[in-house]
Amino acid sequence: MADSASRILAFAEHALSSPFPLRVRAWDGSEAGPSGAPALVVRRRRALRRLLYRPGELGLARAWVAGDLDVDGDLYTALDLLSGLFWDRDEPETPPTALRSLRRTASALRDPATYRLAREALALAGPGLPPVAPQEEVRRRAGIAHTKRRDKEAIAHHYDVGNDFYGLVLGPSLVYSCAVWPELPQGAGTLEEAQRAKLDLVCRKLGLREGQRLLDVGCGWGSMVLHAVEHYGVRATGVTLSVEQAALARKRVADAGLTDRIEIRVQDYRDVRDGPYDAISSIGMAEHVGSERYLEYAQDLYALLAPGGRLLNHQIGRRPLRAEEEYRIDEFIDRYVFPDGELAPIGVTVSRLEEAGFEVRDVEALREHYARTLRAWVANLEANWKQAVAATSPGRARVWRLYMAASAVSFERNRIGVNQVLAVRTPADGRSGLPPTRRSWLS
Repeated sequence: MADSASRILAFAEHALSSPFPLRVRAWDGSEAGPSGAPALVVRRRRALRRLLYRPGELGLARAWVAGDLDVDGDLYTALDLLSGLFWDRDEPETPPTALRSLRRTASALRDPATYRLAREALALAGPGLPPVAPQEEVRRRAGIAHTKRRDKEAIAHHYDVGNDFYGLVLGPSLVYSCAVWPELPQGAGTLEEAQRAKLDLVCRKLGLREGQRLLDVGCGWGSMVLHAVEHYGVRATGVTLSVEQAALARKRVADAGLTDRIEIRVQDYRDVRDGPYDAISSIGMAEHVGSERYLEYAQDLYALLAPGGRLLNHQIGRRPLRAEEEYRIDEFIDRYVFPDGELAPIGVTVSRLEEAGFEVRDVEALREHYARTLRAWVANLEANWKQAVAATSPGRARVWRLYMAASAVSFERNRIGVNQVLAVRTPADGRSGLPPTRRSWLS
């Protein structure tokens, strides 16, 4: 087995029908592949068993989360090189059943070269049953998606992993959404400054004024409501499904001496009944709503606004599909990061808001800004790795590193985007109250 790396490389290239772009370094110290490229480090034979029992993205994810796989070299370069082989490949429209997988495998093994490589891969992987999935994985859920109970469970999986962990990753601002940077892709500005700039941009787009009521849907750790109250004099309510987020948000509000002007609730947005509000911010929350519920989401927010009230919807979007394509949930994201999360194209989002009665007045794309934000979060995580692992688990820290780095690459390569949509509940007389140009929120 002294040449394990070359055997792994041969099997990968045969399975992918393409040259493998990374070097491979195996558990026995052997290496193979293009010199100068980042190395895919196969730390244990178990990684191969994971891939043999579950080929594709989920097998890779499980091996990564368990620490069976790693990357030596620039992670962004490695992910960019791999994305065309795994994440951008066409996948079956339906998940493979055991019978379908057996039939496909039997058909492939009729080819002598495939049969030989398969035998070698099995020998390399070693004996044993399918490895148990890492504890950080969420099993497939049964029943109807986006019920209140299931949404609360999904939010808890993602956000209730420890406020200390998020503090290390996000920095003092505790803002878990795209920042707005003065220069791109690099240049002046810190993460804290860029997050303050984003919060202020949202406040200006909403036209916040002293004495108004603001509802922040998916308020996180309270950063938006704190900024709006401190700098614009509004009264604010923030709602979240995360118990841990709410606890820290309330502490931050108390520390700022603003408990008489800010209320933080553990509450589903569908249960908010104390409108009307003058403005609603929804920043990085709508990705959790789901396509089947999106019109309901838009209608609920519309009903909570006073005539002339504004909504700022800040949301990640995917590219539209071709006519013959079917939307596929990303298995790694669904199992490890955002259970039941769904991305929609910006055109669909705008259409649903308009169907609910909103007048959409402005759309701003911030794709490159999110790529830089994610790189800043990854840098924070890597700089505080030991503390992050202690605050959660090694597997959870590895999930977040892979998820954020891969997302940065996706934004940089225009596979996904992020947009701020400003919409208004225009009164019957047609007077929206919006300024004639964007100048009021650009300065």
